[in-house]
Amino acid sequence: MTSAQRKSFGSDNHAGAHPAVLTALAAANIGDATAYGDDPLTEEVTTRLCAEFGAAAAFFVFGGTAANVLGLGLMLRPFEAVICAESAHLNGDECGAAERVLGSKLLTVPAPGGKLTPDLIASQLAGRGNSHRAQPRAVEIAQATEVGTVYTLDELRAISEFCRASDLLLYVDGARLANAAAYLDCTLADLAAHADVLSFGGTKNGAMGAEAVIVMNEPLAAAMPFQRMQLMQLASKMRFLAAQFGALLDGDLWLANARHSNAMAARLADGVAGVPGFRLAHPVEANAVFGVLRRDQVRALQREWNFHVWAGEGAEESVTRWMTAFDTTPADVDAFATAIRATAPLPSQPVF
Repeated sequence: MTSAQRKSFGSDNHAGAHPAVLTALAAANIGDATAYGDDPLTEEVTTRLCAEFGAAAAFFVFGGTAANVLGLGLMLRPFEAVICAESAHLNGDECGAAERVLGSKLLTVPAPGGKLTPDLIASQLAGRGNSHRAQPRAVEIAQATEVGTVYTLDELRAISEFCRASDLLLYVDGARLANAAAYLDCTLADLAAHADVLSFGGTKNGAMGAEAVIVMNEPLAAAMPFQRMQLMQLASKMRFLAAQFGALLDGDLWLANARHSNAMAARLADGVAGVPGFRLAHPVEANAVFGVLRRDQVRALQREWNFHVWAGEGAEESVTRWMTAFDTTPADVDAFATAIRATAPLPSQPVF
């Protein structure tokens, strides 16, 4: 079986759409509906999202980068800056979108395990009041983080309280918010209570191209319709974005999908525990396994399996990222774990 035929562990973005989402799209396709969100389905699903989060407003957009730029754009004037982890998707994987579109400087901080802390945030506040410096105004964190770790509710509370005491606004990149809620066994409202604005990812959790921006800080919501239009994220046929979230909300499908993908990541980590040449780079808390392997093991695996080398490419060891999704099966995981074990060095071989 080739890598194209095997289940991909490269990203949860590689998975298709959940059957329930496709069914909801087909149902939304019957008849005409007023454009640009002025339709009954969009109104209904938006109301449901607001109730789920305890939010002031919710808005649908096409992608995660757009959600981040729009969410932060509600908070910032042109001379204001965003404090974020060096590892933030916003910093490393969005092609400078925030800098170009918003004109806002990112103040990055090395963050162990992908997590900011009040002390790390405080380290970026020294330039306040100096007209030669971009002024820190927003803090951005990812939940779950880019390395698969999850902020606890206490950690979120500490960051939120520090931000409020320091006249900072908090934005949460929630591309994998569902996975964080599943790991913490908490509600979406529990997570959202600590943010001014956050995103709620659909695409990585069974949707086919839909994200939501959730506004908790009510005064910020008034600008969103204009920002969304200006930044080219106002869908004409909005009902098709709303339908996807409607399907994910029905019966808490969003949570079932996240619990399953988290469980598959835990199964994979357990399946390769103790393999010579392997160790975890980060705790497995969401749907990602960051595993350290020898370079020859990585090369052997990549002949048949799709996954990312996260760091250390060309070194004796590499950090690899293995992502699971709502449709990853135990058989997929076990086959991949078997392949990993097969690359383990023999006792006579050195282990770096």
